[in-house]
Amino acid sequence: MSHSLRVIFAGTPEFAAAALAAIHEAGFPVPLVLTQPDRPAGRGMKLQASPVKRYAQEHGIAVAQPTSLRRAGKYPQEAAEAIDLLRATPHDVMVVAAYGLILPQEVLDIPTDGCINIHASILPRWRGAAPIHRAIEAGDAETGITLMQMDAGLDTGPMISEVRTPITPTDTTATLHDRLANLGAQLVVDWLTQLERTGQLPLTPQPTDGVTYAEKIGKQEAALDFRRPALALARQIRAFDPFPGGAATLDGAQLKLWAAEPAAGVTLPEGAAPGQILEVSPTGVVVACGEGALRLTQLQKPGGKRLPAREFLAGMPLSAGQRFALPDESAA
Repeated sequence: MSHSLRVIFAGTPEFAAAALAAIHEAGFPVPLVLTQPDRPAGRGMKLQASPVKRYAQEHGIAVAQPTSLRRAGKYPQEAAEAIDLLRATPHDVMVVAAYGLILPQEVLDIPTDGCINIHASILPRWRGAAPIHRAIEAGDAETGITLMQMDAGLDTGPMISEVRTPITPTDTTATLHDRLANLGAQLVVDWLTQLERTGQLPLTPQPTDGVTYAEKIGKQEAALDFRRPALALARQIRAFDPFPGGAATLDGAQLKLWAAEPAAGVTLPEGAAPGQILEVSPTGVVVACGEGALRLTQLQKPGGKRLPAREFLAGMPLSAGQRFALPDESAA
C-alpha cells in the first residue's frame, strides 16, 4: 500500500528506528530523516551511526545530522543549514521519536500538519528524558505510548491518542522498551493514515494534574543503598537494565547486579545490618535490606559477564556474613 502523506522523521535510538521502519514499510514517503551526529561507542570508541541513521541508509533515505536546530545556540550555522534543508524538503508532517534535540518553534511551524511526537509514557506522567526507567523505578502498574502534537514546551503539547500496557513484576527497561517501541510504531502508522484520510487529528489538552518529570538517568544512580526496602531496590535494578545497571561494592570489588527479587519468607535475623549477606545458594544471594531482604539472581564481577547466581558463585564464591558497602561507605 502506498500513501501520499509525506513524513520527515526525527529520531535517534532503537525506539525511534522501530517507528521509522513501520512508517516506511507502511508506504509513507519519507523524504528526509534527522538523527543525532555519530557518537563514539564500544571498546575502540569508534564513531557509530545511530539505529535510525543505519535504517535510513539501508533503505536509501536522505539523512541530516545537525548538532543543533537552534539558531541562538552554540552551532548557529549548522542550525541554519538544517532549517533551510527542512524548508526545502517538501513534506506534510514531521514525526519525532526520542530525537534528543530541542525543536524550536521555528522548526515546529514548518510542516503543514505540525510535528507529532511518540512519547513512551501516559502523559502528563513522566514527561522528559527517561520515562520508561522512571515508571519501573516508581512501581507504576502500567505505562504506555502517548502521541502528541508538539509545542515548544517539554512534552507539554496536546494529546492525539494513547495506548496502555501493564508493567509486569519481571519487566526491565529493556523488555518494556521493546514492547513500547512496537506499540508506538503501530500507533503512529494508524494516526498518519487517519491524518491522510481526514486532514486533521483530534487534539486534547493534557491534564494539569499528575504532571511528573522523568529526569535523565545518571551513572551515579547505579549504586544500591541497602538501607532502602527490598522491593524498591528490585525495581531500581529492573529499571536500570540495560543502563546503568545496579552496582554494589563487596570487599573492595564493585559488582554489577542485573536481576533481583524480594526474598519471600525471609525474616531478618536480630542485628542484621543492611547489605549483609544472609544466605548463599545456587538460586541467589540473599541480602538484608532496610525493609525485608533481596535475592540477587544475576550478577557480574569486574571484567566478567552477567551470569546467573549459580554460575557467578562458581567463579566468585560468596558467604553469609559478608557485607556490601553502603554508598557513603564505598565512596569514603
